[in-house]
Amino acid sequence: MKGSELRRKYVEFFREKGHDIMPSASLVPQDDASLLWINSGMAPLKKYFDGRVVPPNVRMTNSQKCIRTNDIENVGKTARHQTFFEMLGNFSIGDYFKREAIHWAWEFITDRLGMEVERLSVTIHPEDEEAYLIWQREIGVAKEKILRLDENFWDIGEGPCGPNSEIFYDRGKDVGCGRPECDASCDCDRHLEIWNLVFSQYNHNPDGSYTPLPKKNIDTGMGLERTASVLQNVATNFDTDLFLPIIQEAARLIHVNYGTSTDVDTKLKIIADHVRTVAFSITDGVSPSNEGRGYVIRRLLRRAVRSGKQLGYSQPFLHQLVGVVGEVMGDYYPEVLHKREYVERLIRIEEERFFETLTEGEALLTQVMKQVKSLDQQMIPGDQAFKLYDTYGFPVDLTEEIALENGLTVDREGFTLALEEQRTRARSARQDVGSMQVQTTVLRDLDVASSFVGYTEYATVAKIEWMMVEGEPVMTAGLGERVQLILDRTPFYAESGGQVCDRGMIIHSDFELRVLDVQKAPHGQHVHECEVIMGVAKAGTTVTAAIDLEARADITKHHTATHLLHKALREVLGEHVAQAGSLVEPERLRFDFSHVGAMSRVEMDRVERLVNEEIWRDELVTIEEMDQQTAKSLGAMALFGEKYGDIVRVVKAGTYSLELCGGCHVARTGQIGLFKLVQEGGIGSGIRRVEAVTGKYAYEYVLAQEKLLLSIGESLRANIGQLPQRVESMLLHAKQLERDMESLTSKLGRLEAMQLLQSIELLQDSAMLIAKVAEMDVDQLRAIVDELKGQRQDLLMILSSVKDDKVAIVVYVPTVLQAKGYHAGKLVKEIAAVVGGSGGGRADIAQAGGKNPLQIDAALATARRLLSV
Repeated sequence: MKGSELRRKYVEFFREKGHDIMPSASLVPQDDASLLWINSGMAPLKKYFDGRVVPPNVRMTNSQKCIRTNDIENVGKTARHQTFFEMLGNFSIGDYFKREAIHWAWEFITDRLGMEVERLSVTIHPEDEEAYLIWQREIGVAKEKILRLDENFWDIGEGPCGPNSEIFYDRGKDVGCGRPECDASCDCDRHLEIWNLVFSQYNHNPDGSYTPLPKKNIDTGMGLERTASVLQNVATNFDTDLFLPIIQEAARLIHVNYGTSTDVDTKLKIIADHVRTVAFSITDGVSPSNEGRGYVIRRLLRRAVRSGKQLGYSQPFLHQLVGVVGEVMGDYYPEVLHKREYVERLIRIEEERFFETLTEGEALLTQVMKQVKSLDQQMIPGDQAFKLYDTYGFPVDLTEEIALENGLTVDREGFTLALEEQRTRARSARQDVGSMQVQTTVLRDLDVASSFVGYTEYATVAKIEWMMVEGEPVMTAGLGERVQLILDRTPFYAESGGQVCDRGMIIHSDFELRVLDVQKAPHGQHVHECEVIMGVAKAGTTVTAAIDLEARADITKHHTATHLLHKALREVLGEHVAQAGSLVEPERLRFDFSHVGAMSRVEMDRVERLVNEEIWRDELVTIEEMDQQTAKSLGAMALFGEKYGDIVRVVKAGTYSLELCGGCHVARTGQIGLFKLVQEGGIGSGIRRVEAVTGKYAYEYVLAQEKLLLSIGESLRANIGQLPQRVESMLLHAKQLERDMESLTSKLGRLEAMQLLQSIELLQDSAMLIAKVAEMDVDQLRAIVDELKGQRQDLLMILSSVKDDKVAIVVYVPTVLQAKGYHAGKLVKEIAAVVGGSGGGRADIAQAGGKNPLQIDAALATARRLLSV
């Protein structure tokens, strides 16, 4: 059974059991600061389990893509460890419990998948008699195949927890430890866990005690890859159809064979696993970078590239595997193929950068090894190895390999300690948020009717249905107090979809409240955070709720303009452009999107023009509610990773833009007035950000630019129309001055070269010149070399200088010395390492730069030592 068929059978089976099929969420957690990645099938559903949001259906099923990197070093070496994997799950929130969960799991495994009953066994918690009786009496599992294990209790701290029960598949006596008594409690690979049922029936309280949950939950999971390995009767997850095509293509690209060597196989598995993780992460908007999720992706990408290099392939190749990843996963995850060109381009750029990093890292490692040897030591300190790994992306195994070639070892224990300290810092830097919130929150249990009327009404008569101060429901709130309240009907938009909330006033004859913030409660009510600025607010009273109409008008202009901008970017830059974040405020809009490389001025002008043309057409903006499938069939863009209900709101701006959106918009595009892009830049590898203004803010921006031009014109004694000619004239004058300066510098260089001839020393049957000259860059040093080559054809030259706190080094080796083994590129590489730099070049001439001018004399001393003078 193919992996795609297994995935389909699972979700369809539970759909038949009354579950809603939840699409796989983005790998990037939404509104969950406790997680770096979505790491389980339940993770994106936590908001339902902890009560922040009430689901449309308390029964849910999904196939969720996940990332875990805590065991990255084991990937490729074991049969099951992966960084990217899929969890098949079914969930119940306060509905069915152990009996149904156990029966359905068994039915699916034995009936739908056809697994032999005699190969199955289960584990339970020792005190879970209820589960034992269901397995033994109702399912018919033999007593000896039901194991009681103390570790069968799912508990991750404060919040829901409970016993769990696992289903194991016996892969046969020829697999694993070989002991006749081997069972599911053994750590060998014979008995494979394929299903875990978690029975959340307790709440882990802050004081460490456990109390029964008022509503019991079911959270079950089945690993797609490992179950596929059973159904396809292969030894490892990597030999399933979910991995094998990727491995085979990687083997073809780097000219090796899979299945002939353990070392080769391990590296191919690393490549296949990591390229899946990298491709899906980039698709979900995470680009390689030096921090957070981007750092993880960069590390995985480099580890995969390094594996290829260890197999003898020293060219970028990983990007060529994106297509096969997309083909393998495309039936359920079409986004990889849709963004293939963008993902390939970004990975290739990262591969090329990594090869440059390897060159720099090797130079730094050379310096470290020299320092270690100078102290008569044999081990590279762990913190130095970690610095190479953490700061420069230099793999520790490569450090060990090069160290071994030079008769040294690496303090692995010290490296591991430094790595763990870094991980601890990273964990503490993330927001310290509990993994699950207490289930019975005030807002979850609040069943107050409320409706949002703000799409068409901006002021309305409403009733205060509920109030809360400092977490406690109240009937009154006094002057100066902050109060949260719910109205039976409200014109205030709650912050969502990138659009900020409305501000405004809630007014009664006896009191007034200023609305500061509006957020959505679990049941969808709009919770208004207010400050009492007059009188005493009272629950149950009828009030007038009115939004700041001017601010709302500005917000709608920027929001509709955001839709037009999204469409224009896709037209100008390509279909790979996808929203990666947005902010819609009264004063501006900010839009993040996937794209490699800065936008050119021509591209920005074209995007701006396209948006303004839609504004000038003054077309109708229509909003219609329809079912999600109909909306998608019309071509409406949905943001990947966003959750939409069965009925969606489709915003159509003329004939140009069509998107799913719950925000507020203008009635006609002409109301936007004017659109101006004011800023474009990168916020991460492969993610760009633009900011723009509309309406009066666009006018004020243009006016400020005009005043700036007028001010420059006054300084240059020219009107705006004359500025181009005046600036061109000044640039020509500046270029002439530069030419004069270059001519003078060249003459000085020749004089400097003549003086340096007096410092020539003997080198074997030839001559050499090792010198430090003042205030010159690499180009100027090379000019001196060219001058002196004409004077002495047998002269080896090593020239260095410091300019603007940067070290420049040029090495020239004449032909006669090249024949004796001298190589300019190798010499400059070792010399540059002393000044904290790197470089390279041909055998005859090479150059380098450095960051530490104080070490320039030490670098020249190193040069003398290398030449044995």
